[in-house]
Amino acid sequence: MVKNRANSEKFNVVIIAQSGRLSYEAVIFVTTFRRHNPDFEGKLFVAEPQPGDKWHGDPRIHDPDIRAILENHGAEIIPFDSQHFGQSYANGNKIEALKALPKGEPFVFFDTDTLITGDLQKVPFDFDSPCASMKRTNTWPQIELYGPGYGQIWKSLYDKFGLDFETSLDLSQPDEYWQRYMYFNAGWFFYRCPHEFGKWFTEYAVAIRDDRPEELVCQELDPWLDQVALPLVIHKLGGGRQTIPAGLLDGSVSCHYRLLPLLYARESNAVVAELDEAIAHNKIKKVIKAYEPIRKLVYQKKGHKVRALFDQNNLPRKEQFMRNQIKKVKLWLR
Repeated sequence: MVKNRANSEKFNVVIIAQSGRLSYEAVIFVTTFRRHNPDFEGKLFVAEPQPGDKWHGDPRIHDPDIRAILENHGAEIIPFDSQHFGQSYANGNKIEALKALPKGEPFVFFDTDTLITGDLQKVPFDFDSPCASMKRTNTWPQIELYGPGYGQIWKSLYDKFGLDFETSLDLSQPDEYWQRYMYFNAGWFFYRCPHEFGKWFTEYAVAIRDDRPEELVCQELDPWLDQVALPLVIHKLGGGRQTIPAGLLDGSVSCHYRLLPLLYARESNAVVAELDEAIAHNKIKKVIKAYEPIRKLVYQKKGHKVRALFDQNNLPRKEQFMRNQIKKVKLWLR
């Protein structure tokens, strides 16, 4: 059941950062977060993978100026070890980072390529009833001719872990239509305890990767493994599709833009203005302009050339078309 009151429970927020693109996106996240949450009562964590045998090199943030910006905006950089994923599946960071958070304290995870555009403490999170982003498309599974359908594929996963498949279904949607089956974007999710959530997330993701059901033989799991395991975790922990009101996360309070060219192509004028204003300060600009997409699209204003390619009120149905149009003007930067 969706709660309609503002959240009164203290909670923490976590993103992932490491060397390269994520470190620059983390700067954007923390600056927008603090603009709209100056009196946030919980902790803001930036989880950082540590070097080890799961990484080819050192994945930590090497630029001391970036570390300083994150910490000056109140972020606590916390280390975590990669035991199961690392270089081979970087999306696994969001699974393994959870064990580094304070046990028993409610948390909200966000993908680092997110802008915070409102007060998170006004979102009525029900931390006993987890959910995740519904801003998704039918990316997985891909149904093969003469192969198992959506129902068979998803049921095989629920059966593998002893979960009740029937109660996960949205019976308002027709049989074999993808939205009948619980599926999320892993751009945000929340729960009352990161260790409990992380335990099941790790167990399910590793088991699917290493010993998939027969019905998944023809299915690609990279990069979707986290999104395959996530609905199973949420169902296991008593959550569901929409346990907070729609229109807040992925709406007025947050924007999961994913890549800067796509932000300019499809997000609102308010989101574009938020990005421009949040990183306008010279102390930030001189550090993150080293990242080409930020330098060209934001500071050199070439993002507006991308924006002019599309009618934001009538966007192309397929993202691939948008990507191709942006590539034609040589501004597909990531």
